[in-house]
Amino acid sequence: MELIKDALLTTGFPALEIGQVIMWLIGFVLLYLAIKKEFEPLLLLPIGFGILMANLPLAPLMVTSTGELGLIGRFYHYGLEWEIIPPLIFLGLGAMTDFGPVIANPKTLLLGAAAQIGVYLTFFIALAIGFTARESSVIGIIAGADGPTTIYLAAKLAPHMMGMCAVAAYSYMAMVPLIQPPVMKALTTKEERLITMKSLRPVGKVEKIFFPIIAMILICLCVPDASPLMAMFMLGNLFRESGVVARLSNAAQNELMNIVTIFLGVSVGTTMSASAFLTFDVIKVFVLGVCAFMLATATGVIFAKIMNLFLKEKINPLIGAAGVSAVPMAARVVHKVGQEANKRNYLLMHAMGPNVAGVIGTAVAAGMFISVLAR
Repeated sequence: MELIKDALLTTGFPALEIGQVIMWLIGFVLLYLAIKKEFEPLLLLPIGFGILMANLPLAPLMVTSTGELGLIGRFYHYGLEWEIIPPLIFLGLGAMTDFGPVIANPKTLLLGAAAQIGVYLTFFIALAIGFTARESSVIGIIAGADGPTTIYLAAKLAPHMMGMCAVAAYSYMAMVPLIQPPVMKALTTKEERLITMKSLRPVGKVEKIFFPIIAMILICLCVPDASPLMAMFMLGNLFRESGVVARLSNAAQNELMNIVTIFLGVSVGTTMSASAFLTFDVIKVFVLGVCAFMLATATGVIFAKIMNLFLKEKINPLIGAAGVSAVPMAARVVHKVGQEANKRNYLLMHAMGPNVAGVIGTAVAAGMFISVLAR
C-alpha cells in the first residue's frame, strides 16, 4: 500500500489546483474558437494547447525539478527572451507583403500613422487607471492588432503580460469584421461611403526593389529600437520583389513562417499559468484592448476625413480604418463596407495601402516605447 501511495504522490493529481482547471477551460475555449470558428487558428490553436501544458502540475515543461529550463522553457527563452521569433515572423510577413498600393498612393502612409494615435490614447488611459508605463505601452500596442509586435514589446517591457496581451491582440484580429464596421459607419455619412476612387497606377519593379531598402534605412535611422522588426520585414519584402531568390522567398513565406508560428504560439500559451492569468488585471486588459482597437479604427477614419478637406481628389474615408495592422482582414472589411454602400465601389487595393502602412506604424510605435521606457 505504501508503494501505491508513493506512486500516486508522484503524479500530478494531488498537486492539481482549481485555478489550473479554470485555465484548462480557457485553453479549451481557445481551441474551440480556433478549430470550430476558425478564429486565427494558426496562433490560437498552439496558444490554447500551450495553456493546457502550462497548467499541468509537476510537468517539467517550463522548468525541471532541478531548476533547469524544460522543453517549452527553452522555446520561450531562446525564441522570445532572446528576441528571435518575432523578427522571423516579420521576415515571413515581408515576403508576403505587396508594397505596391503604398508606393502608388503615398498618402496612405499618413493613414497608417494616424491609426497609431489609438495606441498612444490607450497608453495614457491604461496609465491613468493604475498600470505602470511599461504595462500601459504593451496594452496600447494592442490597438494595432499586430500579434508579433505585441509579443515583441511585451518580451522587452512587461514579460508577465505577454500571454494575456497576445491573446487579446490575436482575438481582436479575428474579430475585425465584428468590431470595425459599427465604428466605420458611425463616423461616416452615406455620401462619404459612396465615394469612388480611381484605379491605382501600375508600380514598376525598380520602385518595388528600392522601397524596402530606402524604407529600412530611414525607419531604422529614425527609430533604431524598431530595427529588429523593420529590418527583417524589409528583407523579406526584398526577397519577394527581387525575383532572383524565389527559394528564399518561398521558404520565408511557408516553411520558416510555419515553424516559428508553432514555437511562438506554444511559447506564448505556456506563459499563461493560473497564477499569472487569473487576476482582475486580465479583465481590464481585454476591455482596454477592444477600446484600443476601436480608437485606432476611429482615428484612421477621422484623419481620412480631415485629409479630404485639403484634397481635390477625395478619398473614401473608410480606408482610414485599414490603418491598423490586421493584414489583410481590415482591408477586406473596408472593401465589404464600401460595397454595401455602392456595389461598384472597389476599395480593396486602396485599403491595402494604409493596411500595410499600419504594420510599419505599429512596429515604429513599439520601437518608440522601447527607446523611452527600456532604459
